[in-house]
Amino acid sequence: MRNDIDPILLEVLKSGFDTVADEMALILMRTAHSPIVRDSMDFSTAICDEAGQTLAQGVTTPMHLGSFYDAMQFLIERYRGDVQPGDVFVGNDPYAAAGQHLPDIYIVKPIFHDARIVGWATTVAHHADVGGIVPGSNALGAVEIYQEGIRLPFLKLVEAGRDVKPLWELIALNVRVPDMVTGDLRAQIAACVAGERGYADLFRRHGPAVMLRYIDELHDYAEQLARAEISEIPDGEYRFTDHIDGLGEDPEPVIFQVCVTVAGDTISADWTGSSPQVKGGINTPLPFTKAGVYTALRSVMASDVPNCHGFTRPITVRAPAGTVVNSVHPAPTGARGITGYRVIDCMFGALAQAVPDRVAADGSGGSTLPTFGGYQSGKPFVFCETVMGTWGGTASHDGPDGVPHMGANQSNVPIEMIEANYPLRIQRYGLVQDSAGPGKYRGGLALARDYELLADDGYFGLRSDKRAFPPHGLAGGHDGRPCDSRLETAAGTRMLPVLVTEAITLRKGDVFRHVMSSGGGYGDPLERDPALVLRDVVQEKLSIAAAFHDYGVVVDPAGPSVDEVATTVARGSSRRAGTR
Repeated sequence: MRNDIDPILLEVLKSGFDTVADEMALILMRTAHSPIVRDSMDFSTAICDEAGQTLAQGVTTPMHLGSFYDAMQFLIERYRGDVQPGDVFVGNDPYAAAGQHLPDIYIVKPIFHDARIVGWATTVAHHADVGGIVPGSNALGAVEIYQEGIRLPFLKLVEAGRDVKPLWELIALNVRVPDMVTGDLRAQIAACVAGERGYADLFRRHGPAVMLRYIDELHDYAEQLARAEISEIPDGEYRFTDHIDGLGEDPEPVIFQVCVTVAGDTISADWTGSSPQVKGGINTPLPFTKAGVYTALRSVMASDVPNCHGFTRPITVRAPAGTVVNSVHPAPTGARGITGYRVIDCMFGALAQAVPDRVAADGSGGSTLPTFGGYQSGKPFVFCETVMGTWGGTASHDGPDGVPHMGANQSNVPIEMIEANYPLRIQRYGLVQDSAGPGKYRGGLALARDYELLADDGYFGLRSDKRAFPPHGLAGGHDGRPCDSRLETAAGTRMLPVLVTEAITLRKGDVFRHVMSSGGGYGDPLERDPALVLRDVVQEKLSIAAAFHDYGVVVDPAGPSVDEVATTVARGSSRRAGTR
């Protein structure tokens, strides 16, 4: 740290930036119109410095960490010399704005002090619909981006404080639920206004000379902490291969290969060997892959490294162009979220070889994203949510149940909100007994959620994963349970593929039944404390039969209590036989 830097003031300003970004997140959540933003919280907020480098990110989606920088470089270069107070920019295109996928729309507002740009208030939110061939715009069956919805380079949505009305009209005309989309855009603008106010206030309070010096120092400080953390990881190359099951009824596995190289205080992630981009909406642009790498690495660092751009300086991400992790035009990207999750999972698989105590066994693989669309009382409706599930076990505790993936601090939409606003009934929602991957520390349980359509008919789409390649265990832990998706209609029950590429039409009374994959176990199941096994039986997370089969623990139902003598015998027999 430089001699002219006061460490206390640096911490105060770091917390100030965090507070501004968090306030933006709360305002966006509270003013949004769609359940995917308001309830699932599929959005992010950030404050960036004048160069478009992230200073702080709000408390929402970690997978967006680092993605703001690339988008901001596009915007700054395009509008250099043509930015004025009161401007608000909009963009979403992966190839013309360094976006992520078309439903994720960026709203950005410049922040001025004494007629100089000193920062940017930035937001990105997943919109309920942006047009395209299917409601919700997550077209797994799309073969090119032109089929996925309205494409926006960075444009001025508001110029010098005045709405650019033709652009608002163009967006509204191209989406199925214009009131919801424009309402969420207004919510993003409100969040940016709050960010502008809070950030500008820091400049007024401390002065531009101090602020700019401390902003530079914050990036340097984050870099120093990141390098110190990386230095604690043993040098070497750590390789891992992971998969997405594949698209449609005849899936071909999509391969993710990473080589994580640690050399002193630097680290690189090379994705050479990953599958070529596919004709389906799971491709991801490079900024999103980088964000996944940053998320995985940030999560294994023990110190409180600031979530600013400086943290990324010791990290290099390489991915061959034209692959599923670095798509090129015109590859579709509408359902790229599943790929981002798998990037993180693959990173964890590699890092488990270097720092096994800091990495959990594999979890549910991200969110399941069901989408329902159609008409109710003559008006269009689109409902989609990011259903989150569970983590794998760790070296010190069981995998938690009913939690989001590391990459997305998101939430399942409350049943009451769904049933009050959409022609849907949730028939079942809960955890599934006996589903956790066994281990000394078991994985989290699978989550089940069933939807019944109440409208006369409607569209249905599905993005899920981890059936052919269920969540893996670590250190002798067993795999988690694979996912299961079924559609019950008058014609019978049909098993659905994990990534549905066709447009399915539902009729009134049809039911989509889904069980997410569960978490993998960590460590030998025969080393699990019998008291923990008994606790799971009492809480009905584990049956008496599974306690014996998975852990060699004999539970007397009369207590219930553990029969210690019978358990010792059973575990000894299992060890000699090489079974559970």
